[in-house]
Amino acid sequence: MAAAEPVVILTGASAGIGRELARVFARHGHKLVLIARRGEKLAALAHEIADAGYPEPIVLALDLQQPGMADMVDAELKSRGLAPHFVVNNAGFGLVGKAHERERAEQLQMIDLNIRALTDFSLRWVEALARNKGGVLNVASVAGFLPGPGSAVYYASKAYVLSFTEALHRELKRKGVRVTALCPGPVPTEFQARAGLTDSEQKGLLTVSAGRVAEEGYRGLMVGRRLVVPGTLNKVVTFLPRLVPRSWVLEAVHARQRRRR
Repeated sequence: MAAAEPVVILTGASAGIGRELARVFARHGHKLVLIARRGEKLAALAHEIADAGYPEPIVLALDLQQPGMADMVDAELKSRGLAPHFVVNNAGFGLVGKAHERERAEQLQMIDLNIRALTDFSLRWVEALARNKGGVLNVASVAGFLPGPGSAVYYASKAYVLSFTEALHRELKRKGVRVTALCPGPVPTEFQARAGLTDSEQKGLLTVSAGRVAEEGYRGLMVGRRLVVPGTLNKVVTFLPRLVPRSWVLEAVHARQRRRR
């Protein structure tokens, strides 16, 4: 029986950081399986990558908020003779507003995508990742280091991603599987618009381009770094909570979020 061909599974690939990650992995010769809801955007990205002379990606238009999607991806891989080399969990969204005032169902959908789907994709193919000497890149956020009044569920979901990924990094080290948490600050993408931010709110001293975030995330994963925080000021933001009382951090985030509404 022929060995399965190694591929990179990349979720949330249709725009923003996900699209830039696809371009970076493609430039380094990886064959991609692109996953997102918007099939037409995935197809356009796949054509762009193929036209540039890189391996043409496989496109799977799926809504990962729905249960059973990882089973479908797994079945598709097996039917094509493919096995994961790297898994990149980028799919996710955020919401701005008081948790008790926002629609509860939408916030639960955010948990399904930001946490449940990411956890499933991180754990499902560990043995294949070990055989292929690959790894997992989970896109968390600087928000994962902070409490988030005004975006409580989103901040909490990213705190989960950060904690889970750091623990998985340690657990899978002996298997030779690299696991990295990528924690960007503000990035001007469709993600910000979905969260309810205006154009002016997407720009600031903490802002880093999606292209830079993708490049730093890729390099960090390849060398097996546990944590990647793009941007000097974002590194400072992740460090400050260790130096000041938690209550001060809570009030600072609350004040910033209040200015957004």
